[in-house]
Parts: sequence; C-alpha cells; structure tokens
Amino acid sequence: MAWELLLTSDIGLMSLVVIVGVLVIGVVMGRMYANKMNEESKQH
Repeated sequence: MAWELLLTSDIGLMSLVVIVGVLVIGVVMGRMYANKMNEESKQH
C-alpha cells in the first residue's frame, strides 16, 4: 500500500523526488569533503 501510494500519487512522486535529491546532494557533498580532506593531508 505504501509503495503504491509513493509511486502512483502526485504527492508520493514529489516525495520520492525530494528523497532522491537529498541522497544525491549528500553523496556529492561527501565526496567533495573527502577530496578536500585528502588535499589538505597531502599538503602537510
């Protein structure tokens, strides 16, 4: 029932877009911060 509501209703699809967007932003920021930490550790 919950999956059906998430994948078929307008509100469910908008929620799914927000959830995926937050996950993508989290991955991108995590990689960016990890690269910055690696750059700083190489400089020292």
